[in-house]
Amino acid sequence: MKAFVTGGTGFVGAHLVQALCARGDQVTCLVRNPAKAHALGWSDVRLVQGDLDDAAALRDGCAGAEVIYHVAGRISARDTDEFMRANRDGTANVLEAAAHASPGRFVLVSSLAAAGPTTPGKPIDETRSPSPVTPYGQSKLAAELLVRAMAGAWTIVRPPTVYGEWDREVLKAFKLARMGVAPVFGDGSQELSVIYAGDLAAALVAAATTPATANRVYYAAHPVVTTSRDLVRAIGRAVGREPRIVPLPGVLARGLLWTIGTIAHLAGRATLLSGDKAAEFLAPAWTCRPDALTRDAGWRAVTDLETGLRRTAAWYRREGWL
Repeated sequence: MKAFVTGGTGFVGAHLVQALCARGDQVTCLVRNPAKAHALGWSDVRLVQGDLDDAAALRDGCAGAEVIYHVAGRISARDTDEFMRANRDGTANVLEAAAHASPGRFVLVSSLAAAGPTTPGKPIDETRSPSPVTPYGQSKLAAELLVRAMAGAWTIVRPPTVYGEWDREVLKAFKLARMGVAPVFGDGSQELSVIYAGDLAAALVAAATTPATANRVYYAAHPVVTTSRDLVRAIGRAVGREPRIVPLPGVLARGLLWTIGTIAHLAGRATLLSGDKAAEFLAPAWTCRPDALTRDAGWRAVTDLETGLRRTAAWYRREGWL
């Protein structure tokens, strides 16, 4: 199958490209930095240099594609407008290029953030109306609305917290755990759905290649729910430490997030830690059910948390990241 991938050199994209190549698909990737692509060891991937604002590059990448995987996007930004330009407007640009190519399927990698936080003990499914609480979540939902309006077949996949090789965000928790500390927002009881990136890549392929998944929204997650406290403890076990849990009460957490966000804003930098993320970090739960994707595509997450974290820690060590 001929596939075009945006964001292929990113964390999730790298896992997806690896999965597609293992299937024997003909893969084309939009890349801003070809050197980064070569560093991933790709040998049979066609590279198109450009970004989400490069109409010519997008048309080149989409041409002849049977499946388009739109993975590229921002997870941190300086303000709402920057999120919207990347995640909403960038998606619009890919859709415009795809309209000329008429692919068999357009797959958008969205986020649980587009749906919003959940209630402890009650993971959501696709029937619950979305209610994002952060600019990031709002921008991903805006992208979803554009995809749902396209003329051809589409599938939207909303993953929760993703971890695995090539990830630099959860890496921070690994480094802290190795130092013997593990800060958690609130009291650590926040419930979380998580997924190993290799399983997410398999979910995206299944969603793209199964007729029953056309024009549907899905959650892709491991069915076992954890808590933020248990997650950092499991990360500690993966690095061979028993970290000291450091709770960050709501008032302290909000002040800390505001301070970090303000400093980053004054420096003109984007950050994942900012005042507008307090509603996300302090929500009681972010959980979802993968039942629909299992039912329609036969996919299920096969990597449990302990196995996935050990695998990730081993990779970090080999690469000198940890």
